Amino acid sequence: MSSTQSDELERYTFTDEGPWTIDPDALEWTSGIDVIRSTVRRQVPELTSRRRIPPLRRLATVSAHLGMALGGWALRDRRAGGARSTAGLSRRLRIAAERLGPTYIKLGQIISSGEGLFPPELVAEFRKCRDQVRAEPWSTVREVVEADLGRPIDAVFSSFDRTPIAAASIAQVHAATLRTGEQVVVKVQRPTIRQQVEEDLRVMSWIAPFLIGRIPVAALANPPALVELFAETITEELDFRLEAENMLDVAEVFAQLGQRGFVIARPHPELVTRRILVMERLHGFGFEDLESMQSAGIDTVQVVRTGMSGFTEGCIVHGIFHGDLHGGNLFVLDDGRIALLDFGITARMTPLQRSAFLRLMLCGAMGDIPGQITAFRDLGALPADTDIDDVIRTLGLDQAPVDPTTMDQEQLVGEIQRIIKELLGMGARLPKILMLYVKNLVFLDGAIATLAPDLDLVGEISTLSTSLVATHGARFAEDLGVSTTDFRVDPEAIKAGLGVVDDSGDTLTYRELQRRRDTIRRRLESRR
Repeated sequence: MSSTQSDELERYTFTDEGPWTIDPDALEWTSGIDVIRSTVRRQVPELTSRRRIPPLRRLATVSAHLGMALGGWALRDRRAGGARSTAGLSRRLRIAAERLGPTYIKLGQIISSGEGLFPPELVAEFRKCRDQVRAEPWSTVREVVEADLGRPIDAVFSSFDRTPIAAASIAQVHAATLRTGEQVVVKVQRPTIRQQVEEDLRVMSWIAPFLIGRIPVAALANPPALVELFAETITEELDFRLEAENMLDVAEVFAQLGQRGFVIARPHPELVTRRILVMERLHGFGFEDLESMQSAGIDTVQVVRTGMSGFTEGCIVHGIFHGDLHGGNLFVLDDGRIALLDFGITARMTPLQRSAFLRLMLCGAMGDIPGQITAFRDLGALPADTDIDDVIRTLGLDQAPVDPTTMDQEQLVGEIQRIIKELLGMGARLPKILMLYVKNLVFLDGAIATLAPDLDLVGEISTLSTSLVATHGARFAEDLGVSTTDFRVDPEAIKAGLGVVDDSGDTLTYRELQRRRDTIRRRLESRR
């Protein structure tokens, strides 16, 4: 191994033997990338500000499809009430999104991975459109590749599969082989998607205020806030140079943290443009393919532990994490390492946000409720002038917690409605960083259910929290301005954070937690 290769593997969590070597100082496509990223961010307020006159032709098309969806729901499904009403609305909105094209399908895909943030009926419906985006024809793909690379496709690739591996709303992915013999994956952006996204965002921003309080989508992600959040995520996805930089930054952070259980594909040193991303091709097991992993001798419990520790440590130490974890964006290599894919949505925190996440983790493990509420405020979930003590009193957090499984149907529904009403009255909202974080927690929840259902959640969270403080205590103390020497994990606080209030001990397996959740779910569904 050359010194250059050794330096690369020390700096990044890449595969041990790559098809090329990354020298960050020699990457031409990174030139001016900080300016590109800041320019993209500055565009969001302009794209989401409500104009007097939106693009009229697109407005008419969108209004017609949404009008048909909402009208059909109001005339038929709404009368049924409860879950049937929400399911009917969800189905009609999903059909409208598919008819309106890639931008709306992308919005649906984000909603589809937001289990716990949106009604389950809406999540289930939009999952149906995740893989139902029509691929661009080969002639269009070839035109985009040749235009961005500035040469004939045959001059770069010895083979290029015309049928894509996957076709998503923003881009599609093809397997190919370079003229130099390396097997690669080529991500190709849809040629008109930028114009479509910008036009659709202007229309969404114009329509969203009319939908407030009219559709049961999500209490804390009202339509205007959802459009703003969507704009923040999708605009950065439209420049693949930003995605390639995200790949390098996350790989570098994992290396600095010693998180060698993760692998990031190398972007090509030269073949990256705004609309083209050529990267190393990796192979592995699907994240839900438990049987194959176990047959290969992979310790799936360790896979889960790797995912939990890497995600948490990246958040609170460096303030960066993959923002769209789902089964299609990662797989497990035959040596048990986790390969992460698709870095179009990557969360990057400000120093205040990272500090807030750090306090959220430490205070949650210690049972410090005022500290947790303050952290939520600093993340933007509550207005900056929020009175923390008033929030605690209003939500009843100063009272002994009640085990939700001991509540009857009326009590459960009443408590949920009360909390939502109080939060809305306080001006609560769902900021982008928090939504991405919660989405990933929901994915990790599902991964535990599949790969390690007997994992002791309290023990794992306690061990992870203690280890992080032991490793990074000096930095945490400097960031927070307080000493961490008195940090002590409170198992009961961890259980309470998971919705469990009992005296059954300091352990809680995922299987036990799921049984409790099923009990609560059945009661709520019965109420509906």
